[in-house]
Amino acid sequence: MADTTYSTDTLVTLESLEDLRVSPAAHLAEAMTDASAAGGRRVALRELPFSVQLGLRAEPDSASGRALEDVFGLPLPRRVGEVTGDGAGLHILWLSPDEFLAVDVSRQQQPGETLVAEAGLEGLPGQAVDLSANRTILQLSGSKAREVLEKSCRADLHPRAFGVGTAIVTALGPVPVILHHSSVLEYRVYPRASFADFTVRWLLDGMAEFLDDGESAEVGAGDAGRASAREEDVG
Repeated sequence: MADTTYSTDTLVTLESLEDLRVSPAAHLAEAMTDASAAGGRRVALRELPFSVQLGLRAEPDSASGRALEDVFGLPLPRRVGEVTGDGAGLHILWLSPDEFLAVDVSRQQQPGETLVAEAGLEGLPGQAVDLSANRTILQLSGSKAREVLEKSCRADLHPRAFGVGTAIVTALGPVPVILHHSSVLEYRVYPRASFADFTVRWLLDGMAEFLDDGESAEVGAGDAGRASAREEDVG
């Protein structure tokens, strides 16, 4: 019979597993940092690795929907583009009439993220699945962020149509993504993990015209103020 005993030296702890984690765009972190430094306040790109992402299935206003709302302490979005909750913490994105994505960018995913939601749905139709490894989140910010996205996104990204707090399923070039306008000068792009490399390189290429030798931090300050005013003035 095989020996199935293990010493404490061979057990892998949760802390050591954290050390082994590699995010989908980790190999491009230096390239994103360098481009962001050259972009100053005009444009910057970074990954938000291992953020909590939970796929939810339930019909709003049903027993299942109300159970999930109780678990998360947030209403489920009711319409296309709607996001409920805190964009800097826990929030829920609308994906389809009975499909949602709960996201928490304030912390990293840990085992057992869906246990409470699954308990709340016990005996009810519905689903809660940990999708944190399914997509990564790329945060594009700065006064030129929207212009970078508009180069290859067919959706109307003008603030009148895509205001702060709106999220849609769209495409960036050939890559299907979720796009969230998370704050005035900030967008979050959700590509599948397998498309992270392509998406980062695509965005870096789109950022190229706004990068310089480091003087953009000073020049971009005025651009950021003007862009912020334009975003708020959607008339």
